[in-house]
Amino acid sequence: MPEPLEEEAFQRLYGRWAVRTPQDVARLFDGYAGVWWIAGGWALEAFTGVSRHHDDTDPSVLKAQLPMLRRHLAGRLHTWTASSGALKPLLPDHRPDADATELLPDGCNQLWTRPDADHPWEYDILLAPGTLDEWVYRRDEMIRMPMTEALWVRDGIRYLQPEIQLLYKAKGLREKDQVDFEATLPHLDARRRDWLSDALQRTLPGHLWLGALRFTG
Repeated sequence: MPEPLEEEAFQRLYGRWAVRTPQDVARLFDGYAGVWWIAGGWALEAFTGVSRHHDDTDPSVLKAQLPMLRRHLAGRLHTWTASSGALKPLLPDHRPDADATELLPDGCNQLWTRPDADHPWEYDILLAPGTLDEWVYRRDEMIRMPMTEALWVRDGIRYLQPEIQLLYKAKGLREKDQVDFEATLPHLDARRRDWLSDALQRTLPGHLWLGALRFTG
């Protein structure tokens, strides 16, 4: 598998991203009938209050609600499937009610959106497994949590819990992921640290964060 591109090289190849915030996402999803939340670095910043630069903004929706999402975005943003480094337009009139399993390329768990080709990308929308009642970890579906516990709310915006977001970041372990872990760790109580430790032991045994989690606990 090729090494991830640095941000500058990535933007030269795929195009630049607009600067967007969780408040922009809330406006975009105003009136959306499905479930949505903010993941990524913004979710950790909301929890810790520690600010950093964000390359993009990662709203998440349930993959099972893809038809609902497409209807909501129609006429506002073009959507592209993103899978294995390949982008493909998902035209709004092409099978609008088709399930994600029938419509999306294998391994596609995100959609890139923008108004048109003359504008930068707006949002990287993550397509999450699970149901209205249950959050499911995409990389190991044995790891689950009631949806009411997996999300929390600040200023009317739902965010992914920090321990879950750190689990997602643990695999890539980019420089910004380590920075996010160090900024978030002091804010995690024993319950959150224990959950993250158990999830890392199951999915990434021997991960370097495990020592820090045990020491802090």
